[in-house]
Amino acid sequence: MTPLAGSPLAPPDLLKLKNYLINSVSREMEARPPSPRQRREAIQQLLQQGYETTKLNLPDFQRDQVFKEIIDGLVGFGPLQTLLDDPTISEVMVNGPNMVFIEQNGKIIQTDVRFENDDAILRIIDKIILPLGRSIDPDNPTVDARLPDGSRVNAVIPPVAIDGPSITIRKFMKDKLSMDQLVSGGSITKGMAEMLRACVISRLNILVSGGTGSGKTTFLNILSSYIPSNERIVTIEDAAELKLQQPHIVRLETKPPNAEGKNAVGIRELVRNCLRMRPDRIIVGEVRGGEALDMLQAMNTGHDGSLTTLHANTPRDATSRLETMCLMAGINFPIKVLREQIAAAVDVIVQQARLKDGSRKVTSITEISGMEGDTITMTEIFKFEQSGVDKDGKIIGELRPTGIRPAFSPRLEASGFRLGPEIFVANVNEMMGNRRR
Repeated sequence: MTPLAGSPLAPPDLLKLKNYLINSVSREMEARPPSPRQRREAIQQLLQQGYETTKLNLPDFQRDQVFKEIIDGLVGFGPLQTLLDDPTISEVMVNGPNMVFIEQNGKIIQTDVRFENDDAILRIIDKIILPLGRSIDPDNPTVDARLPDGSRVNAVIPPVAIDGPSITIRKFMKDKLSMDQLVSGGSITKGMAEMLRACVISRLNILVSGGTGSGKTTFLNILSSYIPSNERIVTIEDAAELKLQQPHIVRLETKPPNAEGKNAVGIRELVRNCLRMRPDRIIVGEVRGGEALDMLQAMNTGHDGSLTTLHANTPRDATSRLETMCLMAGINFPIKVLREQIAAAVDVIVQQARLKDGSRKVTSITEISGMEGDTITMTEIFKFEQSGVDKDGKIIGELRPTGIRPAFSPRLEASGFRLGPEIFVANVNEMMGNRRR
C-alpha cells in the first residue's frame, strides 16, 4: 500500500486503510473515552493522527471522503448519514445493500449509496433502536423508532422481510412548515386555511385523512399550532413526531413488549389514561385500531377540539375505516349506533393527497352534518378539481369552495369568527348578480 504521492488508492487498498483507521480510533476511544459533546472532534483528531502514521499522501478529496465515511459510521448512521443531512430529501428507503431509494421533491429516486452487506444494514438498525430501549430479532422482526432529530423509522428483518433487512425513514423537516407556506405553494387556499384556523380555535373535532406519504402528520402539526397556549395538550403517538410549540404539553409514546412479549403499552391504553390527565385537547398521531372507539368517546364526552389522522383515500372511506377500527375494540355495537357516535364526534374531515406529480394538496374539506336513516351525511365545503396535466407532467387544477356554508358556522361565530361569503362562494360577484336578478 505505497502509491505515488498524491495518487488515489484503489478500492481494496482504500478498504484496508479505512479498517486500519477505524481500529486505531476505536482503541484510543476505549482507552480515553471523550465526552458526548467532544466525540466528533476527538474522532477527527484521532483520524488525522492515525492517517499521518501511514505516511500516505492521498488526494484531498479521497482523504476527506475516507474521514467522512468513518465519522458517519462512528457518530452518525453510516452510508445513510449523507442522505439524512440533505434537507431536500424527505424519505429514505433501504430495500437492500445495493437498493437505497430517496424521495426528493416528490419524486422517488434510486441513489448510488451502498452497504457492504445485510449485516451492515442490521448494524444501522441496532444503532437506531438500542438507545430507545427497543429490540428487533426473528421473533419480533418489526420495529418503529425515531432518530434523535425526530425522524420516524420503521425497520423489518427476516423472516418477514424475505429479501433481507429493510429500513424506511420519514425525515423530520427541521424547518417546520407553516400554513402560509402551504398557501403560497398551492397546497391549500387562504380561505380554506382561514376556516380551519377558526375550526381549531373554536374547538371542533378534526380528522385528517389521507394515503401514505400524503402529509397527514405535517398538516396535523400545522393545525395544532392554532391551539391557544393556555390549554393543556396531551399528544399520543407510536413514535413521537409532533413538534408543538405551546408550553403546556404532555407527550405520550407507545411502549413495545419486553423480551417475554409482555408489558406493552399501546395507543388504546394511552388514550384511556390521558382522560385522567385533565387534557383540554387530545391529539392522537394516528388511529389504527380499537383506540378509535376510545377517541370517539372522548370527543363525545367533553374533549372538544381533539385532532387525529387516519389512512383513507376519501372522506367517505374515512368514516368507513373509523367504523371498522371501532369494531376492532371488541365491543359489539349495532352499526347504526356506531355511525351515530361518529356523526356526533367528528365535525370536519380534511382530505390530504399526494398527487401523481408528487405534489401534496388538501383535496377536500368535508363537514359531517348528521345522520339520515342509517347513513352518515356529509357536506363537502371545499374540493380540488383537476383540469388536466401539463407537458412536464404537473397536474393542473384548482381548489374551490362548493358554495355551501357549513352548518357549524354558528359555533365559529360564537368564538368570534365571522367568515365572509367570499370564503365559501367561488365567485362573489356572480352570487351578487344572481341576487339582483
